[in-house]
Amino acid sequence: MSSQPALRELPTRVGDEVQPAASTSPGRSWLAVESAGHRFLFPLTEAGEIFPMVPLMPLPHAQAWFLGVANLRGHLHGVVDLGRFLGLGASESVREPTMLVAFNSAFEVNAALRVDRLAGLRGEADFSLEGDAAAAPAFVGQRLRDVDGRVWQEIHLGALVRHEAFLKILG
Repeated sequence: MSSQPALRELPTRVGDEVQPAASTSPGRSWLAVESAGHRFLFPLTEAGEIFPMVPLMPLPHAQAWFLGVANLRGHLHGVVDLGRFLGLGASESVREPTMLVAFNSAFEVNAALRVDRLAGLRGEADFSLEGDAAAAPAFVGQRLRDVDGRVWQEIHLGALVRHEAFLKILG
């Protein structure tokens, strides 16, 4: 039970970190996450609030990647398992509580992505260009390599919310 207060404070702590990173970094900045054994970068300008996993109300006949509907701060949000949506398999977190990353409110979509782990805030100086994804959907951005040699895939959330497959939640 001692982790509950820490979970409740996490969105505030991450939010406090996001503001300085976004305002002082001269280049691009990302929220780094892990899902289904892969590493992803969400542009900070496109990511919204971060929530601990909450109970979900399943939606009958929905795609396998659409986990259900969650009440996040009094608003209903559709929850998508990022790993499953991308065809990577189910998220695999067993060590840490899974998290929900909502979309920036400017997109006017009440949705959140379920990820296995938050990996912090990253800036352009943390990466070198690995390359662009060949023949990938519009929401897939650049592949970047960090100083430890790990590859990260940028995901443009603004393009994701307009992607036809993402909008088709019923099977």
